[in-house]
Amino acid sequence: MSGGANAGCGDADGVAQAVIYEVNLDLDASIAEDYLAWLRPHMREICALPGFLGASLHEVSEPAAEPGRVALCVQYRLRDQSSFDDYQRDHAPRLRADGIARFGGKFNASRRVLRVPAR
Repeated sequence: MSGGANAGCGDADGVAQAVIYEVNLDLDASIAEDYLAWLRPHMREICALPGFLGASLHEVSEPAAEPGRVALCVQYRLRDQSSFDDYQRDHAPRLRADGIARFGGKFNASRRVLRVPAR
C-alpha cells in the first residue's frame, strides 16, 4: 500500500476554519487486507457526510509498527468545528460500531483533532 491515498472528495487548502480529524489505527497483521477492503469504502461514506472536504490514508512508517501489526493513519478534513461536532453527535457512534462488529479486538483506534492555523 502506498501512503497518501486520497479518498477523492476534495481538498481543504485555503479553508481558514478547517479541522483535521485524525484516526490512528493499530491492526493485527492477519486482518490488514480485509480491514483495508472495509476501510476505503468506510472513508468514502464519511466523506459524503455534510462538512467533510476530503480524506487521506497513510501507512505509518515511523515509529514502525510492532511485529505482527500494521499501523495506519487516516486524516479527514472538515470545513469547521461545527461540522465535526455534528459528525460526533449524529454519525460517529454508528460508524465506529460497524468496525468493532466486523473486527472486534483485532485493532485499536486512537483519535485526535487538529485545527488549521489562521494564515
